[in-house]
Amino acid sequence: MAPMRDPNSILITGASSGIGEALALGYARSGVNLAISGRDAGRLDGVAEACRAKGAEVQAATVDVTDRDAMAHWIAGTDGAAPLDLVVANAGISAGTGGDGESGEQARRLFEVNLQGVLNTVHPAIEAMRPRGKGQVALMSSVASFLPLPGSPAYAASKAAVRLYGESLRGALAPDGIEVSVICPGFVKSRMTASNPYPMPFIMPAAKAARIIQRGLARNRARIAFPWPTYFISWFLGALPPAFTDPLLRHLPKKP
Repeated sequence: MAPMRDPNSILITGASSGIGEALALGYARSGVNLAISGRDAGRLDGVAEACRAKGAEVQAATVDVTDRDAMAHWIAGTDGAAPLDLVVANAGISAGTGGDGESGEQARRLFEVNLQGVLNTVHPAIEAMRPRGKGQVALMSSVASFLPLPGSPAYAASKAAVRLYGESLRGALAPDGIEVSVICPGFVKSRMTASNPYPMPFIMPAAKAARIIQRGLARNRARIAFPWPTYFISWFLGALPPAFTDPLLRHLPKKP
């Protein structure tokens, strides 16, 4: 099946800021139906208005990605109104160990949003797309997924689970005509990275990240990882035995 280069019905979670907002704005144009969700109703409404100003039809909903039933209802309703071409499971949160370490509650919350939230987005989309024999889903991971980061263990692990799941799902869904891509960004300017008190090499604006992602999705790339220096270093270090990397990774700055 040829890649879907010009999706007209798109659903994006976590669209009230950061990469999600930039993707919504990047896809917004006349003839496009956008369904966007986010935690902050005020910011989400602002994104919706900006997308409408570019000619898109927009439905904005403050749906909690951890609410399985609510997500299934929202996605089914959206697909019923305008059959979905592309679904981007972008919503996620981050946190670190800076100070007292990572609590069990924090670790569970990160997995709940970053992993369960992706499952709650992707599977209703697959159910809608499979009978049509076409569609595309994208899962938001991170270059952090390649590294065992002592400064943010649950974040790195949740993103690793998303990456491996998405890359496995790609092969599983290929016979159904459903394309799957995994997105692995490095540092991107957003509310999530704004509180980081340490240097962030090769950090890029969200709009540039969105353009890279859109190009990768248009080409049906399995893994959309960027910027390449951050990706290569993370991949290389992650491939080494822990005996080599533990001393280095222990001294990386901790995320607050």
